[in-house]
Order: sequence, then C-alpha cells, then structure tokens
Amino acid sequence: KVAELKRQFLGLTVIENKMRKQNILLLVIVAIAVAVAVYFQFYLSKNATEVKTEVSELVEKYNKSCPLNIQEGMRLDSVSLPEERFVQYNLTLLNVAKETAEVNVIQEELKKSLISTAKANPGLQVFRDNDYTLIYHYTDKKKSFLFDVKILPDEYK
Repeated sequence: KVAELKRQFLGLTVIENKMRKQNILLLVIVAIAVAVAVYFQFYLSKNATEVKTEVSELVEKYNKSCPLNIQEGMRLDSVSLPEERFVQYNLTLLNVAKETAEVNVIQEELKKSLISTAKANPGLQVFRDNDYTLIYHYTDKKKSFLFDVKILPDEYK
C-alpha cells in the first residue's frame, strides 16, 4: 500500500509540475502579448499624431493660398478638417448660378474628374496613405450651396 501511495503521490507531483509549467508558460505568453499590444498602441498613437500634424500643416498651407483660381471658372476658397480623417475643400463655381444650372449633371461630371485626380495627384498622397475621406463642397457664384461630392478612400485608392 505504501508503495502504491508513493506512486500516486509522485504521479500527482508530476502532474502538478506539468500544470505549473503550463500555467507559467501561459502567463509568459500573455505577458508578451500584452507588451506587444502596448508597444503597437504607442507606436500607432505616435504615428497618428504625426499624420495629424502633417495634415494640419498641409491644410494651413492651402489656406494661405486661398482664394485660388484652380481652373477656369472654379475657385478654391478654403480647406478644412471637419472630422477625424476627413478633409473638405470649399469651392465656388464662378460661372454657375443655381437657378439655371443642371446641378446633377455638373455634380456627376465633377465626381468622375475628382476621383481621377485623387488617384493621381501627388499632393494628396498623405490622404491616400491614411484613408481620408475627401469632401468637395461647391457653391455657385452667389455663394448658394450647390452640392457636396464625397470621395471615400476605397474609391480613390
């Protein structure tokens, strides 16, 4: 009986040691996972701050040049950051009056053109790299609202 009890005790000890090793291994893995998560959170937060600064400086630079005639009949009045990861261009169509314009046709043609520009314009690289939504807010020559064109990141990437 004593020999059997010793075998059972030693068997339990071996099992307990295995369980302890598994628990220690699990704790080590959890600790490493938490450390990695904290590191990436810090890194991504730092990167997000740098992007916000870069975008803010870019918008400020644009606004110093405004108002700016960017093509015949179209003026960039200002640029703003209305929400996180959104940039809004405020434009005036200088030869358009809301009462007589075919607003839907103008909007559709501009959207096609804006998507092509957003894909190729090197000045918009920071927005492409960081999944910004581009909003183009149009008014007519009397400053009456015409329409917004919203371009989502998956439309211009």
